[in-house]
Amino acid sequence: QVQLVESGGGLVQAGGSLRLSCATSGRTFSDYTMGWFRQAPGKEREFVAAISWSGSSTYYANSVKGRLTISRVIAKSTVYLQMNSLKPEDTAVYYCAAKYRKPVRGTVDYDYWGQGTQVTVSS
Repeated sequence: QVQLVESGGGLVQAGGSLRLSCATSGRTFSDYTMGWFRQAPGKEREFVAAISWSGSSTYYANSVKGRLTISRVIAKSTVYLQMNSLKPEDTAVYYCAAKYRKPVRGTVDYDYWGQGTQVTVSS
């Protein structure tokens, strides 16, 4: 089992920045591809970004390329999502997810999920 705990969400004005964190425990962090997803009210959950278990590869949804950056620190067993130039349409609950040594491009094959953190962007 892998436990995932997100933090860092909040209320921010359009154009602002936030950094989300996802702390993991339970298994070897460096064996897991990590991803971020989001779900806005009334919408389905959608993929945002992923980073390979080694940290050498990343993959982003087109809607966030150039504004959001995923990274990981092995020593802290933590994955981050730096969010810049935020827009009201980025408002959602953001979820961290993990999958064991699977390619970053798969978006439906995650094994473990966090409880989510709310991000609200005001216009």
